[in-house]
Amino acid sequence: MKLWDKGLATDQKIDQFTVGNDRELDMQLAAYDVIASRAHARMLSTIGLITESEFEELNGGLNEIAKSIEDGSFTIEDDFEDMHSKIEYVLTEKLGDTGKKIHAARSRNDQVLVASQLYLKAELSAIKTEIKELFDLLIQLADQFKEDLMPGYTHLQVAMPSSFGLWFSAYGESLIDDIHFVNAALKVCDQNPLGSAAGYGSSFPIDRAMTTEELAFETLKYNVVAAQMGRGKTEKSTAFALSSVAGTLGKMAMDICLYMGQDFNFISFPDELTTGSSIMPHKKNPDVFELIRGKCNKLQAVPNQLTMMLVNLPSGYHRDLQLLKEIIVPSIQELRSCIEMMRFSLKDIQPRKNITDDAKYDYMFSVDTLNELVKSGMPFRDAYKKMGMDIEKGNYDPKRDLNHTHIGSIGQLCLEEIKAKMDKALV
Repeated sequence: MKLWDKGLATDQKIDQFTVGNDRELDMQLAAYDVIASRAHARMLSTIGLITESEFEELNGGLNEIAKSIEDGSFTIEDDFEDMHSKIEYVLTEKLGDTGKKIHAARSRNDQVLVASQLYLKAELSAIKTEIKELFDLLIQLADQFKEDLMPGYTHLQVAMPSSFGLWFSAYGESLIDDIHFVNAALKVCDQNPLGSAAGYGSSFPIDRAMTTEELAFETLKYNVVAAQMGRGKTEKSTAFALSSVAGTLGKMAMDICLYMGQDFNFISFPDELTTGSSIMPHKKNPDVFELIRGKCNKLQAVPNQLTMMLVNLPSGYHRDLQLLKEIIVPSIQELRSCIEMMRFSLKDIQPRKNITDDAKYDYMFSVDTLNELVKSGMPFRDAYKKMGMDIEKGNYDPKRDLNHTHIGSIGQLCLEEIKAKMDKALV
């Protein structure tokens, strides 16, 4: 069954090629098509295109379909082109002519738009919640390990003292930036396109304000052509948000892979969170974090993929837009799994104590010693040169107990301020 079927057959090869994997992807979106169909049917009853009793019948049928989606019994067989045709078929089989009436005043185009945007809104909101859970864990770890020093690096050279508190809370605060990207994507998606039909509106006296309220959109897309043009922009906005979060996760995963190596040996994880080698019995590999790193690198390419899909399309609908789903839907699921695995693994991280006692980290204390010379009255440039010569000649004696200088200040993490900043971003 096809919503556009006029009784003329299309070649099976054409069907297979044009449908692609839409049926599988539509299983992720079907619940939202039901929600939008319910709001559309209610609106049709208020403007007199269907009766109140017909709406009640449609609402009951849609509720049954929603339950079947929830319990996993809903399927989209090969006889159906997509979720829209299957849902309308079920309604028609159950309700007869009443089921056929639900498509009045809408097109498959705005059906796809509204279902996709409801899906993106729900997924972005879930990602916000999951980011907050990871943030809370990072802040907890920052507080727990704020006194444990570790080397800070520039150019992969030992630079200055840092701490696990700084490291954990840095990624926590970076997630706040990512929340801003998620919020921006939500803003773009939170505009009701239903009623734009094929992109040029409807001659029926539809009430778009009503469906906007019914579907809990912040506003509607007033210009019907703009609503159609929103397809692709909503996905790309979402992709930029995914990419931002992925950048944070990927960088932390790289740090973890580096710090787990024997040459660093800053952190470890319980055996059950690592993997082994088929021939080297001593190996405890960070496969989870290597996969997070790789998946997040892929995710950071998604905005460019979508851009290349859209770059030469004029206004109006084009079948190319169908391919957006096969990029954005798996990307969302991939990112959510990465957030989940990062949170699942990090709760058992084991930072090593007394890392900076090793003599190879002596020079990272030189800045604090230099600052003491400046505080005693020596001009900075002279103090810098003196420290450089002392280090060159092997006369530098690191002072590790200067708690009133930089080494002490790195324990001042401003965790409460960072938490307040996140709370503000979540509003």
